[in-house]
Formats: sequence, C-alpha cells, structure tokens
Amino acid sequence: MPTEAITADKTADEVSGLDALELAPRPDKGDRGRRIWNSAWPKLLAVAIAIAAWQLVVLSEWKPTYVLPGPVDVFADLKELATTPDFWDGVRLTLTRAFTGFLLAVAIGTVIGAAVSRFAPLRAAIGSLITGLQTMPSIMWFPLAILLFQLSESAIMFVVVIGAAPSVANGLISGIDYVPRTWLRVGQVLGMKGLSKYRHLILPASLPSFISGLKQGWAFSWRSLMAGELLVIVPGALSVGARMQNARDLHEASLVISYIIVVLIIGILIDILFNTADNALRKRWGLTGN
Repeated sequence: MPTEAITADKTADEVSGLDALELAPRPDKGDRGRRIWNSAWPKLLAVAIAIAAWQLVVLSEWKPTYVLPGPVDVFADLKELATTPDFWDGVRLTLTRAFTGFLLAVAIGTVIGAAVSRFAPLRAAIGSLITGLQTMPSIMWFPLAILLFQLSESAIMFVVVIGAAPSVANGLISGIDYVPRTWLRVGQVLGMKGLSKYRHLILPASLPSFISGLKQGWAFSWRSLMAGELLVIVPGALSVGARMQNARDLHEASLVISYIIVVLIIGILIDILFNTADNALRKRWGLTGN
C-alpha cells in the first residue's frame, strides 16, 4: 500500500477517534435529584430564615397582629386566595400588561440602541439622555402619563415602556461597543454591510451584554408596572396591584402581604427564566466549565 494511503488512513482514524471522544456521552456527574437538592437547599434555607425573622418580629408585638399578621395567617389567606378564579384573572391581567409593555420597550430600545451605536452624532446628541432616563425614578412619569392618557391602560404602558426602553438601549449600545475590532474587519472582508453586518455579526456578538440589558429592562418595567397598578386604577381592570390597593383600603393586612408575596414569586420566576437563557448563551459561547 502506498505511503500516502497509509498516512491518509491513519489521519482518518485519528479524526474519527477525536470525533467519537467529542460526541461520546458525558459521564454522569451524580444523581439528578442530588444536584437539584444542592441547588435548592440554599434558597429554601434563605426562605426559612426570612419566615423565622418575620415570626420573631410578630412575637415581639412590635405591631398588633391586625397590622402585621404572622406567617401562618398570611399563608392560610394566600392558599385560599389562590383557589379563586378572580385571583388568577388579576395575575393574568398583570402579566399581560407586563409582557406587552416589556416587548414594546425591547422593540423601541433595540432600534434606539442600534441607531445610537451606528451614528456618532446621534450618540453625542442623546447618549447621555438615555442614561439619564434610565436612572430617573419611574414614578416621576405618572403625573404626566395621567395628564396625557387619563386613568387608562395607555398611561400604565407609557410609564412601563419609558422605564424599560433606556436599559435595553444601553445594554445593546454597550454590547456593540465591545465587539472586537478584528471581528468587524473580518466581516468587512467577507463583504458584510448594512443590515447584513448587524444581523450576522454585530448583534450576535453583542448578545451577552444585550441579555443583561434585557434583564435590567425587565426589572425596571416590572417595578414601573407595580407602581402604575397602585396609582392608576383602571375601572373594571382588577389587576394584582388594584386588588392590593383595595385590600389596603379595607385594612386587610394579611391580603396586602399575600399580594406582596405573589409579586415576589412572579419576579423570582421571571428571573429564573432570564438566568436560564443567560446560562444557555454562556454555554454556547464556551464560557462555562464542564
């Protein structure tokens, strides 16, 4: 057999071996239940500590129980609340507002961020304004929103969008700024221009920072929405915030705390979704350990 053929067969065997090693199933790193427990127990411990501290404050009689009820009473009311259809209608309305406002903020923030990063004069004109809007408390917008849109859904959406869009824009601007210059030169050599350059090179490269901006934008939109539902009560729209305000008006402290817990749980679940997306992206980019 010619020497070239022997060398080619040897190289093919080596490549096949490497492929098999790469594609071979990874060894099990332990029981799945144990891994879940190792991830869950610190969170459960933190919850237990918080509940214990809450109970100690109640036992100290710092406030009467009709003002600050204990965990047993609150969780009993929360369990009863969760069995009513009206409660889930309110949660559905709140989440619909949240996702609608957030998606609008993402669309607007992405366009603004791409435009500012693309045109230097535009960045000089409004770059600092975007940062200023991001740091501005959302509640400051509600008087203007009520004047513009009265007590309506539009007033709430206005504040949610203006509270979240600057964070999304700044996340994209920061991500684009840190795209390696060598990547841009490679894209230029490959003939990428205009929208194609953004779609296939710049936007994918800026995704890690952009996701951080999305996460921060969600936090701003969620806080803005909760403030809006407490301040802007739309007739016939009994959202989580409106129901909480009604409970406060009726001096039902247990229900007020129950709705606070509901808002906290929703926020934690959304944060888990963002962390899952972020971890998947980091894994795809090879930024996590094996």
